[in-house]
Amino acid sequence: MRDDALARSVFERLRETAGAADCDDHFAIDTWEWPQGVALYALYRSALARDDEGDLAFVRDWFDRALARPRPARNVNTAAPMLTLACLLEREERPEWRALCEDWADWVMREMPRTEEGGLQHVTSHLANSGELWADTLFMTVLFLAKAGLVLGRPELVDEAEYQFLLHIRYLADDEAGLWYHGWSFGGRHHFGGIHWARGNAWFSMASVELLELLGSDPALRAVREAFLSQARSLAPLQAGDGLWRTVLDDEGSYTETSASAAIAYAWLKAMRLGILGEEFRPAALRAARGVVARVDARGLVGGVSHGTAVGLDAEHYRAIRVAPTAYGQGLAFLMLTECEGDI
Repeated sequence: MRDDALARSVFERLRETAGAADCDDHFAIDTWEWPQGVALYALYRSALARDDEGDLAFVRDWFDRALARPRPARNVNTAAPMLTLACLLEREERPEWRALCEDWADWVMREMPRTEEGGLQHVTSHLANSGELWADTLFMTVLFLAKAGLVLGRPELVDEAEYQFLLHIRYLADDEAGLWYHGWSFGGRHHFGGIHWARGNAWFSMASVELLELLGSDPALRAVREAFLSQARSLAPLQAGDGLWRTVLDDEGSYTETSASAAIAYAWLKAMRLGILGEEFRPAALRAARGVVARVDARGLVGGVSHGTAVGLDAEHYRAIRVAPTAYGQGLAFLMLTECEGDI
């Protein structure tokens, strides 16, 4: 049985404390940015699975409010809410939703800055990151392209999404360690500090499983599946005693971090349900889930979440990132809980 009461408390804390003094600035639910994109997707997927019209209405209302406000500057991270809007469009045809999905998809395809080899440059609201690929891009922007391609009947968007996954695997997967680097610079031809950042690895874990669910069997996706399996085999022995993963995966001096652990647990549990990952990973996934639950307080607030993180040149950069409640921390924990079955 899923722990619906705990999942609900995590979500209600997100919805009721927009901009509260004890929360990170990124917690405010009405902001159009990547933390809210992650949280909205988590809520949508859960509401759909439970056929919960109340939560679906909350997501619809969020976009109605957002569309009444000035549009955000476009970049990789502000594309994140568009994944959920494409999902809503699949369920309910609204001209304004279709127009916005078409508009954002066209912008990504034609105007988003590119790296060498046509990679989506990880431009954020504060940094241009010229010539850089980041693991985050796959969840924030590329999944939207894949979903929009299916919903809008535009196969070129699906093709582009598959290409972006393969390009990011080529440059960000560390074949020796089986883990992922946070970023790659075409300008410097390097992986910055060569850091195996937990949440960067988690973005690939989640995004790859979502892509495989969306697109099913496709020759190009065999590479995505194999990269996911290779990463899972390398992540398993790095799990800490509390069931979580450290913010720098292979650095024992790093703190264990909740959002990445929730995302990895979610990806593994879902991958097992879909038949992508073997059942031998279930004990580790449930240990991680229990570790995440241990960091949810009586109010439903998820603790131990690292703040937004730019690519760093050493492990200390990642260890020094401040820890605070965030919308994505709530969303990832919520998403994980909705995939959990049995006692955790």
